[in-house]
Amino acid sequence: MGGSSDHEYSYLSGTHTCPDYCCCYYSSTLIVSAPSLKMQTLAFSVLRFCLYYAFWLFSLVLLGLTAARLHYTTHLPPTDPLNRGQPFYDPIVAELAVCSILGIFWAPFIVHMIHAKYEHKYFSRVWHELLGLFTLNILWLVGAAISTNIWPNLPAFCSQFQACRILTAMLAFAWMGWIMLTTLIFVTVLYASANGAWHEPAHGYWIRELPSNARASEYSQHTVRV
Repeated sequence: MGGSSDHEYSYLSGTHTCPDYCCCYYSSTLIVSAPSLKMQTLAFSVLRFCLYYAFWLFSLVLLGLTAARLHYTTHLPPTDPLNRGQPFYDPIVAELAVCSILGIFWAPFIVHMIHAKYEHKYFSRVWHELLGLFTLNILWLVGAAISTNIWPNLPAFCSQFQACRILTAMLAFAWMGWIMLTTLIFVTVLYASANGAWHEPAHGYWIRELPSNARASEYSQHTVRV
């Protein structure tokens, strides 16, 4: 390079330069600067963290509402007009309770993987996360849709009863949780498609070339920024 302070990377028939103060990473399609890559990864991680946190809160509230409904229907007094006072339980409410429990455990696991840049040998890739999200999405959609079909327009005719208000809130949080899952799927698919990152670590801190200030990923040949 002679006396030049620039680093040059040959790309097809042209030459790209990158100043010393900015490390550049070269791929088959473009050159991405380290600060730009870091900011994009940080923004993506923050967005996912917020969505997962909201989903975790909705799961927690839904668990409380489903537990209240199950406790009410399995402990009906003989004088209760519901089901002639005979205790019972709604299978779809139990399904939503299971969905909420899965969500309560799933969200912190993924958030820990994102925040701590944690990689598990058998579950740490973007497509692994998407597989889990799709599974939860289907479960929540089934629960919310069937519940809405069983109890449509509850506020219109029984909002004066606490049991009805619990059901109304349960349906609302079931749909909100499903919306969060759908948004997470959309954001993750968009990120993976744009970066070709289907098999990369789900925490997002990876680059295709090995720079001097990155460490090798424990379970792959890609790198994880520290």
